[in-house]
Amino acid sequence: MAGVCIGSIGELLVEFICTEKDLRHLRAAPYVGPFPSGAPGLFIDQAARVAAGSGGRAIFAGAVGDDAFGTVILTRLVADGVDPALIRVVPTVPTGTAHVSYNNDGSRDFVFNMAHSAAAHLPSGAEIEAGFIAAGITVLHISGSMLGDVAMRAAAVDVCTRLHARGVAISVDPNIRTELMTDHGYLEAVTRLMAMATYVLPSDADADLLFPGRTFEDWSSELMAGGAGAVVLKRGADGCIGRDRGGVLALPAHPVSVVDPTGAGDCFCATFVTLSAAGQPLALAMAQANAAGALAVGKLGPMEGNSSPDMIAALLHPATGA
Repeated sequence: MAGVCIGSIGELLVEFICTEKDLRHLRAAPYVGPFPSGAPGLFIDQAARVAAGSGGRAIFAGAVGDDAFGTVILTRLVADGVDPALIRVVPTVPTGTAHVSYNNDGSRDFVFNMAHSAAAHLPSGAEIEAGFIAAGITVLHISGSMLGDVAMRAAAVDVCTRLHARGVAISVDPNIRTELMTDHGYLEAVTRLMAMATYVLPSDADADLLFPGRTFEDWSSELMAGGAGAVVLKRGADGCIGRDRGGVLALPAHPVSVVDPTGAGDCFCATFVTLSAAGQPLALAMAQANAAGALAVGKLGPMEGNSSPDMIAALLHPATGA
């Protein structure tokens, strides 16, 4: 894995979690945080942990404010092995925040402060391209969560187009925002990025919105015919199903108690992409990604359940006879 360098780009934020359920942020209650968050940040932290197990690297392009919350994010990412060379620290602009309230039916209510935060103050496309190339990037991952902001959407398409032309593999987690489905520019960006992608990693909810009424075998075949090397459908409690040129594989989910589901899909994507880019076959990469997703839901806080190769191995191959 020494030659693998995984990159990502997008929003960084801290998250605060309401300690009581079903309040929907409408009544006073204690919140815990700040937890480092943002789907692309969760992805790159997990990628760094997995890559470090065999000498690989991870680099991120994004922005935080020159404040305590920005320090929380940068400290965590650097500690876990992420190269911060392309993370801007923006003075006088606050770091992005999210407040989440969980409900007993499994749904979540978010309040974001992103529009007026540092999150979208990315370096220029040319600067990001140059920094990624200097780092030796082999795969660039995009989370669809960054595509709701017009400026960040343009940056994602620009950087992916630049790097794809240089032979860098593109990875896409559509991470569809239902409220943006009527935005033509949003859907056009999602479609354009998936058409470039070597790895396409939607959830069940993404697939229902992007490919309504179609089977996995149908739409994944279409993506493969368009150039994808691997397509994996994340199915939460139903496990995952994936395919590459060698065939189709389905895996059941690990039986776990869910404490906080935020970030599980990002951990899955990061583990799968990092291992696949290092040459691991579909079955091994999927099995380890499936385990990383299961580990992610067991701790409160979106990045607190991120895992190392040793932790993944322990879940897949528990000691016997103890």
